[in-house]
Amino acid sequence: MQSLQQNVTSSEMKEMPYENLFVWNTFLTEPIRSRCRNTLWTVALVHGHFKQVKLSIFGREINVVLISRRSRHFAGTRYLKRGVNDHGKVANDVETEQIVFEEEAGSCKGRMSAVVQMRGSIPLFWSQEASRLSPKPDIFVQRYDPTYEATKKHFDDLAQRYGHPIIILNLIKTVEKRPREMMLRREYFNAVGYLNQNLPEERKLRFIHWDFHKFAKRF
Repeated sequence: MQSLQQNVTSSEMKEMPYENLFVWNTFLTEPIRSRCRNTLWTVALVHGHFKQVKLSIFGREINVVLISRRSRHFAGTRYLKRGVNDHGKVANDVETEQIVFEEEAGSCKGRMSAVVQMRGSIPLFWSQEASRLSPKPDIFVQRYDPTYEATKKHFDDLAQRYGHPIIILNLIKTVEKRPREMMLRREYFNAVGYLNQNLPEERKLRFIHWDFHKFAKRF
């Protein structure tokens, strides 16, 4: 439930970190962990995906590992969980880690590399109404937050988890015949601009627009 970087640098960790946001049975196991004062009698449950493949590149064998971990906070099904809550937790927060290592990595002779990225719902108060009759439900901005407090809490949490700088890759549409995602894009841009006003240059949020749908049409 922790990234490779965290496991390597956390030399003081002796027990399973059940308070981690990726452990789904934290609450259920709390009584027995408190009584036993350890984590030996419980199993941490993580909702995610794991895949490892072996590749040969120019005769050199390497292993590629892909691990996804889904946060237990503000999780739900598509359309029914969107946006951010008052605590700064976004819907369906998923951390994905890609690890590349040589076959000799276990013997400390090979080399290893790891990259972590996070995806989640846009950190604003918005929603969609699921309907069988509409494949593209309308988007509603539920609440206007003039100081973007929940959005700020979200990025403060990311800074604590991953450090600076925070790079935001915004994939939603830039042009639509009927404005849907465009409204959300504009409000998100305003939120980031507002938060950056009070941040030093080295901590400013880096906002990148990349219309994924427009790019995908080329292929």
